[in-house]
This record gives sequence, structure tokens and C-alpha cells, in this order.
Amino acid sequence: MPIDLARIGFSPVGEEHYPLLLAWLNRPHMREWWGDPEEELGFIRDMVEEKDTTRPFLIMLDGKPVGYIQHWFVGHHQNEEWTKDNPWLLELPQEAVGVDLSIGEADRLSAGIGSAALIAFVAHLRGLGHETIIIDPDPANARAVRAYEKAGFRPVEKLLGRTGDDVLIMQFDPKANETS
Repeated sequence: MPIDLARIGFSPVGEEHYPLLLAWLNRPHMREWWGDPEEELGFIRDMVEEKDTTRPFLIMLDGKPVGYIQHWFVGHHQNEEWTKDNPWLLELPQEAVGVDLSIGEADRLSAGIGSAALIAFVAHLRGLGHETIIIDPDPANARAVRAYEKAGFRPVEKLLGRTGDDVLIMQFDPKANETS
């Protein structure tokens, strides 16, 4: 049974959350898809200190932190530093936003939290006026791809096979969750 979206919330990441985030980043299920925990936490610190335009949040379920989610601005990454390794970035609208998320504890995986959080976060982003929302899982992360599909994301056909072996660009389709 899907999680009631009223149970999902988001809290901006602050310095007080670093120990929790570092613990999560060290978990095997996160290490598989994220980089070095200390380096990743450094990126999050830069976000919190506004040295990076990416916005980090904790995913809250019934008021308790269960995961991490962030949104980044595609236009801010459409520069030589990023596009030399990711030329596909130039094929996305400058005003698009990207989302990344992970569930903190392995025993919370496959419980519908990721899909519910993504649905709620997309609603938040759309409420802020963002129309093009992407996510870029590793296609080998079948659990994540399924969760993102449940949340209304679909592969961007024109980019299939053009983003490397470890990136599947998916875009939110507002019609994906409409009922007939």
C-alpha cells in the first residue's frame, strides 16, 4: 500500500545533520551508489554554506529523518567543467532541475518511501514553478529506477545510450500518474 504523502516532509540540511548524513553515507547500500562518504559530506557542507547552488534536505517520515534528497540546477552545470564529461547536459533546458535521493537505512528500502518522497518533492518543485525535473540514476540500480518510475519519471528517449553506462536520464511526466 502506498505511503500517505501527508506523512512525508522535508527539512533543510543544517550542520547538526552532518553526523547522521555521514553515518548514512557509510552504509553499504549508499556506498554502492555514492562516492567517498567524507567527500560527499564535503559537497553537502558546501551546499549548506551556499558555496554550491544545490539545495539539500532530509526526507522526513512522520517527523523523523529517513533519507536525503537534493535538487540542483541544470543551467548551473551547463559549463565547460561539467559538460566536458557530460555533454548531454547541453541537451536539457537551462531552467530544468535535477533531483538526487537516497534512503538512509537499508531496512527502509523497498518500502515505498523513495517513491512517496519523490512524488511529494516533485509537487514542491512544481509549486515553485519548475516544469522540467530530471533524475539520473545508474541504470544498474534497478530498485531506484523502479521507484522513480512509480513516481512518474520516464527515460528521456533522445538521450538513451548517450549518457554513458552509469547514467539513465529520466524526466518527470506529469501525465504518468493520472488515472483514467
